[in-house]
Amino acid sequence: MPDQKYLFLYRSPQSPQGSSTGAEAPSPAKMQEMFAAFTSWKERFKDRIVDMGAKLKPGGKVLSASGVVDGPLVETKEVIGGYMIVTAGSYDGAVEVAHGMLGMMSPGARIEIREMSAP
Repeated sequence: MPDQKYLFLYRSPQSPQGSSTGAEAPSPAKMQEMFAAFTSWKERFKDRIVDMGAKLKPGGKVLSASGVVDGPLVETKEVIGGYMIVTAGSYDGAVEVAHGMLGMMSPGARIEIREMSAP
Protein backbone atom coordinates (compact mmCIF):
# COMPACT_ATOMS: atom_id res chain seq x y z
CA MET A 1 0.00 0.00 0.00
CA PRO A 2 1.41 3.44 -0.91
CA ASP A 3 2.25 5.52 2.13
CA GLN A 4 1.95 9.08 0.79
CA LYS A 5 -1.23 10.70 2.11
CA TYR A 6 -3.43 13.09 0.14
CA LEU A 7 -6.23 15.29 1.42
CA PHE A 8 -9.32 15.61 -0.77
CA LEU A 9 -11.40 18.74 -0.24
CA TYR A 10 -14.88 18.71 -1.75
CA ARG A 11 -15.70 22.10 -3.24
CA SER A 12 -19.16 23.13 -4.44
CA PRO A 13 -20.34 26.38 -6.01
CA GLN A 14 -22.18 28.61 -3.56
CA SER A 15 -25.64 29.70 -4.66
CA PRO A 16 -26.65 33.38 -4.41
CA GLN A 17 -28.65 32.53 -1.26
CA GLY A 18 -25.46 31.35 0.44
CA SER A 19 -26.29 27.66 0.18
CA SER A 20 -24.22 25.08 -1.65
CA THR A 21 -27.39 23.19 -2.57
CA GLY A 22 -28.47 25.29 -5.53
CA ALA A 23 -29.20 22.20 -7.64
CA GLU A 24 -32.43 20.22 -7.49
CA ALA A 25 -32.28 17.02 -5.44
CA PRO A 26 -31.83 13.84 -7.49
CA SER A 27 -34.76 11.45 -7.99
CA PRO A 28 -34.95 8.28 -5.86
CA ALA A 29 -33.82 6.23 -8.88
CA LYS A 30 -30.83 8.53 -9.42
CA MET A 31 -30.00 8.33 -5.70
CA GLN A 32 -29.94 4.51 -5.92
CA GLU A 33 -27.69 4.73 -8.97
CA MET A 34 -25.34 7.14 -7.18
CA PHE A 35 -25.26 4.94 -4.06
CA ALA A 36 -24.41 1.86 -6.16
CA ALA A 37 -21.61 3.79 -7.90
CA PHE A 38 -20.33 5.00 -4.51
CA THR A 39 -20.37 1.47 -3.06
CA SER A 40 -18.47 0.13 -6.08
CA TRP A 41 -15.94 2.99 -5.93
CA LYS A 42 -15.43 2.52 -2.16
CA GLU A 43 -14.85 -1.21 -2.58
CA ARG A 44 -12.37 -0.63 -5.43
CA PHE A 45 -10.26 1.82 -3.38
CA LYS A 46 -10.84 0.51 0.16
CA ASP A 47 -7.13 -0.20 0.68
CA ARG A 48 -6.27 3.43 -0.17
CA ILE A 49 -8.91 5.21 1.93
CA VAL A 50 -7.27 6.18 5.23
CA ASP A 51 -10.07 8.36 6.58
CA MET A 52 -13.45 8.41 4.84
CA GLY A 53 -13.85 11.95 6.14
CA ALA A 54 -17.20 13.58 6.53
CA LYS A 55 -19.54 16.18 5.18
CA LEU A 56 -18.99 19.54 6.85
CA LYS A 57 -21.86 21.45 8.43
CA PRO A 58 -22.53 24.98 7.16
CA GLY A 59 -20.99 27.87 9.03
CA GLY A 60 -18.03 27.77 11.33
CA LYS A 61 -15.45 30.18 12.69
CA VAL A 62 -12.44 31.84 11.08
CA LEU A 63 -9.52 32.65 13.38
CA SER A 64 -6.97 35.36 12.58
CA ALA A 65 -4.56 37.50 14.60
CA SER A 66 -7.31 40.11 14.96
CA GLY A 67 -9.85 37.68 16.43
CA VAL A 68 -12.56 35.18 15.57
CA VAL A 69 -15.40 35.80 13.10
CA ASP A 70 -18.23 33.67 11.78
CA GLY A 71 -17.40 31.83 8.58
CA PRO A 72 -17.11 30.81 5.90
CA LEU A 73 -16.64 34.34 4.72
CA VAL A 74 -19.41 35.89 2.59
CA GLU A 75 -17.10 36.70 -0.31
CA THR A 76 -16.33 33.05 -1.01
CA LYS A 77 -17.63 31.76 -4.34
CA GLU A 78 -17.56 28.13 -3.31
CA VAL A 79 -17.97 26.09 -0.17
CA ILE A 80 -15.74 23.33 1.17
CA GLY A 81 -18.36 20.71 1.94
CA GLY A 82 -16.26 17.78 3.13
CA TYR A 83 -12.93 15.99 3.13
CA MET A 84 -11.27 12.59 2.82
CA ILE A 85 -7.72 11.27 3.30
CA VAL A 86 -6.34 8.65 0.91
CA THR A 87 -2.97 7.09 0.17
CA ALA A 88 -1.37 6.92 -3.26
CA GLY A 89 2.08 6.58 -4.76
CA SER A 90 1.81 9.90 -6.60
CA TYR A 91 -0.52 12.75 -7.48
CA ASP A 92 -1.58 10.72 -10.53
CA GLY A 93 -2.60 7.88 -8.22
CA ALA A 94 -4.57 10.29 -6.03
CA VAL A 95 -6.27 11.72 -9.13
CA GLU A 96 -7.24 8.17 -10.14
CA VAL A 97 -8.97 7.66 -6.78
CA ALA A 98 -10.71 11.05 -6.92
CA HIS A 99 -11.80 10.69 -10.55
CA GLY A 100 -14.22 7.90 -9.71
CA MET A 101 -16.04 10.20 -7.30
CA LEU A 102 -17.01 12.86 -9.86
CA GLY A 103 -20.15 11.05 -11.03
CA MET A 104 -21.43 10.97 -7.45
CA MET A 105 -21.08 14.71 -6.85
CA SER A 106 -23.40 17.65 -7.50
CA PRO A 107 -22.99 19.59 -10.76
CA GLY A 108 -20.13 22.09 -10.63
CA ALA A 109 -18.48 20.37 -7.66
CA ARG A 110 -14.72 19.80 -7.64
CA ILE A 111 -12.17 17.89 -5.60
CA GLU A 112 -9.03 19.71 -4.52
CA ILE A 113 -6.16 17.25 -3.98
CA ARG A 114 -3.37 18.25 -1.58
CA GLU A 115 -0.30 16.17 -0.71
CA MET A 116 0.15 15.96 3.05
CA SER A 117 3.56 16.43 4.71
CA ALA A 118 4.86 13.74 7.00
CA PRO A 119 4.60 14.68 10.69
